[in-house]
Amino acid sequence: MARGRDGVLPRRQQAHRLGSAALTDYRHILARTARYAAEGIGVCWVSPGPQAPPWIDVVPAIQVSAPDQHGQYWRVVDGLGGFDAATGTWEFAPQDLGRFVRWVLSGSVTPVASLPHYTSAPRGSGGHYVQRHLWWTSAQSERAQSEHDRRRQEQAERADRARREAADRRAARQQQEFQRMQQLKRRRQSQLVPTPEDEEILRAQAQEQRRLEQAWRRQREQEAAKLQELAGRAVEVARAWWQDVPPRQRAELFAAVAERAWHDEEVRVEIPERPQVSESFAYGIPLFTTGRLRALYGIVRPCPELVCLSPQLEFQHLVVRDEQEARQLAGVMSPRARITNLCLSSDA
Repeated sequence: MARGRDGVLPRRQQAHRLGSAALTDYRHILARTARYAAEGIGVCWVSPGPQAPPWIDVVPAIQVSAPDQHGQYWRVVDGLGGFDAATGTWEFAPQDLGRFVRWVLSGSVTPVASLPHYTSAPRGSGGHYVQRHLWWTSAQSERAQSEHDRRRQEQAERADRARREAADRRAARQQQEFQRMQQLKRRRQSQLVPTPEDEEILRAQAQEQRRLEQAWRRQREQEAAKLQELAGRAVEVARAWWQDVPPRQRAELFAAVAERAWHDEEVRVEIPERPQVSESFAYGIPLFTTGRLRALYGIVRPCPELVCLSPQLEFQHLVVRDEQEARQLAGVMSPRARITNLCLSSDA
C-alpha cells in the first residue's frame, strides 16, 4: 500500500509479490522502501502470513489476518499500536483493515519509532514480550511516549542527585569529626597536664574507634567467608543455572544473539561449536566478534548468584533470554550495567 505526496493513492500502482528471499532479506525491502521515499511516496508493507515477518518493525509495515467463518473483515493484528502512559509500554491495537487504511490516508496514524527504553511490548498472556522498534500510531501516542521518557529521565536524575548529596553530607560530617579530633589533639599536646575531662573524652573516643574497627573486621571476615563458600560451590550453582536451558533453546539463544548484534550494531558474532562458560564472567558464555579485529561482544547468561565473584561484569555487555532473567540480573548489578533482553520464549 503506497501513498503519494498529496495523501491520496497514486494513479499508477504496481502489486509486487515478495519472494521467500525478500521476506528475510532486510536489504531488499529497505531498498524498495527507499526508492518509494525518493519519489515522495509513503509506504506501508502488508504481510498476510500467520507469523509476523522479520521486517515488521524495520520498515513501515503491518500484519493482517484474513476473515474466518465468523468474521467478515480483514483485520490488522500487528504493526498498529498505542502507548500506555500508565505502564510505560507500547500495546498492540488490532483493528479493521479498512479503518486502518482510512487512518493512514487521513494522516491520523503515522510510523513512529520506539525510544530505546520502550522497545519491549507485551504480547498475549503469560508475561511474553516481543521487540518492536517501529509502530503505526497516533500523534497522541507519540507525545505520550516522549513525555513518559522525559519523566523517567527526570526521576533517574533526581535519584542520582539525592545519592550524590547524601554522599556529600557523609563526607562533610567525617571531615568535621576529623577536624574536631585534630583540634583536641593539638589542645592536649599544648597542655602540660591534660584535664580529667580531656582524658575521659579521649578514652571514650579510643574505645569507640576500637569497637568500630573490630566490627568492620568481623564484617569483612564474614563477607570473605561467604564468598569463599560460594566459590567452593560455584560449579554446582552454574550447572543448575544452565540446566534450565536445553540444547535446542541454547542454539536458539545464540542465533538470537548473532541476529541482534547484526541488526542493532552491524557486527558479526562468532558462535563456537562447543560454547564454554567462563569462571571470570560468573559462568556466562563470552562471545567474540569475527574478523581481524576480534573483540569481546558480550557475556551470555551470566549466573546472577555468582555475579559477586566477578566484579568486572559491570563493564561488559550482558545478554539474557527473557524478562525474568533480566530482572534477576538487574537486581544484583549496578544501574550502569548494560543488559540486553532478547525476549525469547522459555517453552521447551
